[in-house]
Amino acid sequence: MLGTDFSTGSPNWLDLGSPDTEAAAAFYGAVFGWRFASAGPEAGGYGFFQADGKTVAALGPLTQEGAKSAWMIHFKADDIRATVSAVTAGGGTVRVEPMDVMGEGHLAQVTDPQGAEFALWQPGRTVGLELASAPNTLLWAELHVPDPLAAIAFYQGLFGWRSQDMQTPGMTYRVLSTKDGDQQEASFGGVAPTGDGATEQPRWVPYFHAEDADATAASATANGGSVLMPTADVPEVGRIAWLADPFGAAFALLKPDPRM
Repeated sequence: MLGTDFSTGSPNWLDLGSPDTEAAAAFYGAVFGWRFASAGPEAGGYGFFQADGKTVAALGPLTQEGAKSAWMIHFKADDIRATVSAVTAGGGTVRVEPMDVMGEGHLAQVTDPQGAEFALWQPGRTVGLELASAPNTLLWAELHVPDPLAAIAFYQGLFGWRSQDMQTPGMTYRVLSTKDGDQQEASFGGVAPTGDGATEQPRWVPYFHAEDADATAASATANGGSVLMPTADVPEVGRIAWLADPFGAAFALLKPDPRM
């Protein structure tokens, strides 16, 4: 599962773009108990979601015309310009070229060859999230694409990720790990197929650790969110649900199986 000892290709940052940051902060505060802390007037409305005084995610206003509210997973880049070059060499596209973020680190926003958007973060003063895999924090990162094997090959070219097949009802799920260390201990996410003719767009989806997935899902709907996939048990994984916040940003819940 995710930690905060980040290595190459680890998910190390997570933020939400929203058309109404005040309402979004209220929603996630009600659902996860997060507190929103502004990054200051020079940050253009950007700020941090915190739990127990530690940053667990971030929130900012949508800045591009026509952009839809969504969570953006960032992966650690040791050399962000080289990684961006690898993105284009592998068939992906660059939405935002590498830029310095007030000395905190370097950011780039990119899209993989199948259309899933993600970001790169090369740490400066800000290394990454301060808490992960604890209740109500980021636990897992999941990619949904039509061709999982092609996606894995692309990301291996960027980060050297490893993958392991896991058979689940109706499909092969592929567990992702960073390139170093014990493969199971280095796992952080997975790849699932969108399926033939699926209406779902290719995307990365963050999973948050839920101590009670049913109660958290109920809180989300009570506060204006919606259910994309009702809570259900997945053998040897745990109890999961897919939700959307009031502005349509998708996220998921996972109450891990104790045997994981």
